[in-house]
Amino acid sequence: MKKFKTAIILFAVFEAIAISLWLKTGSLFYLLNFSYIGLCIGVGLALSRAGWKYAREFIQFGVGTYMLVFLGLICRENMQIEGFWYYLLSGVFGAGVLHYAIAKIFGPLLFGRGWCGYACWTAMILDLLPYKQPQGPRKKIGFIRYIMFALALIIVLLLFHFGKATKHTMFILFLIGNLIYYVVGILLAILFKDNRAFCKYICPITVFLKPMSYFSLLRIHCDESKCIKCGKCLKVCPMNVEVNKDSRKRENATECILCHKCTKECPVKALK
Repeated sequence: MKKFKTAIILFAVFEAIAISLWLKTGSLFYLLNFSYIGLCIGVGLALSRAGWKYAREFIQFGVGTYMLVFLGLICRENMQIEGFWYYLLSGVFGAGVLHYAIAKIFGPLLFGRGWCGYACWTAMILDLLPYKQPQGPRKKIGFIRYIMFALALIIVLLLFHFGKATKHTMFILFLIGNLIYYVVGILLAILFKDNRAFCKYICPITVFLKPMSYFSLLRIHCDESKCIKCGKCLKVCPMNVEVNKDSRKRENATECILCHKCTKECPVKALK
């Protein structure tokens, strides 16, 4: 049972959220929504501990496809960052605001950048590309994410100013935004030979994720007394995290997506 402790804890967290919101609002949607997400995460992590190498992808497609297709395309909820600003400024405590609060603002205190590794519907497609190990050091263009973050807020403010901020408009933005994200993400992956280039340099969500991720309860630990400095973990890390150090101040510490590629590669089991 100890082997599956993390899976059980995270499932319990999401189930507690599901039941609490259901009882508070009376809406069955919250019970089904968070129970489904928690079940995907719990089952996937259990499969990972059991040794199935595609467990992370199972969670990624289970949660990512649900949010993109069901919540986004069928329910017409804008789950992108402009949707968060729209609902927040409208004073609507809806799916968009809850999604950001749990997955991207406060949740990272528990599971860091887990969203990026296990639920992002943009990354689930980019991870299918062949450039799984980044070639060379990171580029010095991470400032673009802050421009994108500000741009999303400015667009929504302008829509409110001109009286065009409606659910229909936000749905159109959701469609356009996702199309742009996929095209830009694929082009960057090819250009830099790095599947996660979009996540590192463009994605505006990381502005929320990075500060909280620094304090994350769940993170990759390195027993530096065991480490033989072979560098294998550094080569396979898709986010260029300095995983062979245990300090929270290690290089790119807040970029870890908990994919566990490093722990699987370590020949002396110094990472856990």
